Amino acid sequence: MHKLSEFSQMPPFAVAADFKHANQIKVGVMLVNLGTPDDTSVAAVRRYLNEFLSDPRVVEFPRLPWWLVMQLFILRFRPRKVAHAYTSVWQEEGSPLLVYSKAQATALQEELDVYFPQRFIVALAMRYGKPAIHDVMDGFRQQHCRHLLIIPMFPQYSATTTASVFDEVTRILKSWRLLPQLHMLMNYHDRPSYIDALAMSIEAGWQKNGRGQQLLMSFHGLPQRYHRAGDPYYCECMKTARLLADRLGLKDAAWQAVFQSRFGREPWLQPYLNETISMLPASGV
Repeated sequence: MHKLSEFSQMPPFAVAADFKHANQIKVGVMLVNLGTPDDTSVAAVRRYLNEFLSDPRVVEFPRLPWWLVMQLFILRFRPRKVAHAYTSVWQEEGSPLLVYSKAQATALQEELDVYFPQRFIVALAMRYGKPAIHDVMDGFRQQHCRHLLIIPMFPQYSATTTASVFDEVTRILKSWRLLPQLHMLMNYHDRPSYIDALAMSIEAGWQKNGRGQQLLMSFHGLPQRYHRAGDPYYCECMKTARLLADRLGLKDAAWQAVFQSRFGREPWLQPYLNETISMLPASGV
C-alpha cells in the first residue's frame, strides 16, 4: 500500500539538462568483476561479506531466516578466517583481483583509443565493494555516454553472477531521466579467443614447470539445486573444459573438471577439488 508521502514527492530522476545532442556519441564500457574488501581488516571483510551474502541472487533462501543466520553466526565468525586468507595473497597495490582487473580495463582503454579516439570510456566496477557499479555508471552519465556496454567478467553465465550484475544495472537506470542504449554480454565460455587464451596460459605453465600427468580444470562451485532449477553454469563450465581439452590435445583420462569453494552443508557441484586431489595419489597420479 502506498504511503501518502509517496504521492506528494517528485520522482527522483537524475537531471540531464546539460546534454548536448550534437556531440559525438560516447560509449561507456563497464567491466564488472565480483568484488573485494577494501583491505584485509576484519571490519572490511565483514562489510564485504554482508553485501555479498545479502544478495538474493547469491543465496536463494527466505530472507528473514537467512538474515538471522548471517548476523548471529556467519558475520560474527567467518570474517576473521576470510581476512587471514586475504592477507596471504594481498599485494602492495591491493587485492589481486582489483589490481589485475584494473590492468585489464586500462589495456582495453588503450586498445580502443588507437582505433576510436575519445569515443569509448572504459571503467572497472565491482558488483560488491568498490568501485561500485552505481559510482561508475554515474560517471558515465556525467560524461554523456549514450551507449552502455556492460561486460561481466564471468565467462560462464550464472544467475548468481551475471544476472546479479543485470539486476544492479537496471535498478540504477530506474533513476535516470535520459536512458542510454544498453548492451550486456551474457557469457563467453565457448568463444575461440577465450579458449585460446586459456590454452596459452596453460602451455606457458607447462613450459616453465613441466607437464603433469593430469590437468585439473577448477571452476567456482554452485549449489546443485541452482543447477536443477535451470542455471546453465555447470553445462557452460563443462563445455569450456571440453573445448580446452580439445585445444590442448588431451585425451579423456588426462584431464578433469572440478569445483571449488563450497560453502555450507548442502550438496554443491561435483566433483569437489579437495576430494579429487586427495584421491589422485591412489590412482597413480
